Amino acid sequence: MQFLVGGGLNYEQSPLELRERVAFRREELIRALPLLLQELSLEEGVLVSTCNRVEYFGVSRDAGRCQAGWSRFLESYHGIRADWESYSQFRQGRACVDHLFELVSGLRSMVIGETEIFGQVKAAYEAAHQLRATGVWLNRLFQTSFSAAKAARSRTFITRGNVSVSSVAVELAERLFGNLSGRSVMVLGAGETSEKTARALEGRGVSLLLVANRTHDRACELVKELRGEAILWSEFLDRSAEVDIVISSTSAPHLVLTREKLLPLLAKRKGDPLFLIDLAVPRDIDPSVHALDGVYLYNIDDLQTIARQNLEDRAAEIVRCRRLLQPYVERFSYWAEQRQRQSRDSDVMGNFRTA
Repeated sequence: MQFLVGGGLNYEQSPLELRERVAFRREELIRALPLLLQELSLEEGVLVSTCNRVEYFGVSRDAGRCQAGWSRFLESYHGIRADWESYSQFRQGRACVDHLFELVSGLRSMVIGETEIFGQVKAAYEAAHQLRATGVWLNRLFQTSFSAAKAARSRTFITRGNVSVSSVAVELAERLFGNLSGRSVMVLGAGETSEKTARALEGRGVSLLLVANRTHDRACELVKELRGEAILWSEFLDRSAEVDIVISSTSAPHLVLTREKLLPLLAKRKGDPLFLIDLAVPRDIDPSVHALDGVYLYNIDDLQTIARQNLEDRAAEIVRCRRLLQPYVERFSYWAEQRQRQSRDSDVMGNFRTA
């Protein structure tokens, strides 16, 4: 019998120092997905890796081997041994469907209602589809989840207010300084999170907004519509001495700001505090810099306090969202049961209702 399965690491159960060690960049999926299918004994599979989670969804005939295979997969690909099972979750059947639908809708995010997760999951699915790692079951599951998420977002206020990691980072910066009017900020990276952060900062009245990216043309594109300045990647260390806040969100596989690099800059600042907000996974900024005088470092997990407050504000909208998702979940369940009846070899939802 086949099973719809899923699980992995997320911010609720595993700390950042573990998640960052096994994060996958998009270009790594070509090599990672075949290994995922092999180690977890999956017939179909999708791997989702974001700043808050490393999770998989799949179809397997052996749920026990699948659950045990997750640790083998992480150890085999990353070469890192740890008690991954203790920090991971495992789901099958209906629990998998509920989780995916709520995930794509932003209900499982650290920042409830955040919109980046929809694009991240869609990109993960498309990558798996291009690699022919998905089939009839996951294609139907993910496509239905996208339709459900769009309906939930359009018919509720779940996305109102600060609903992204970038907006919460800017809110944190405002709390640190009272307001950002007249402050100077540097953004490292020019991806989606960096772009949203830069736009949010512009709206808060910062006096100087610097954007640095390894590909300078991308940094230039980002500041075209903003009142900012694109600087060369080789300049960001020197220019860091003149800003109040550095917000980093690159895709670098290594630290871009270390204690050794930061120490010479502090002398130039003449005691002025420097606030660092690290949104990257793996992290961009050496955690040890927090011990330096005048340096205040916050990472992605530190944003949870603000995120929890947003969760309280959205309690009623979460209930509405879940009600709107249910018809889509039920329709998918009905489709799965009908298909099971039609073919002995298509019994993915064999225990779907009771899982």
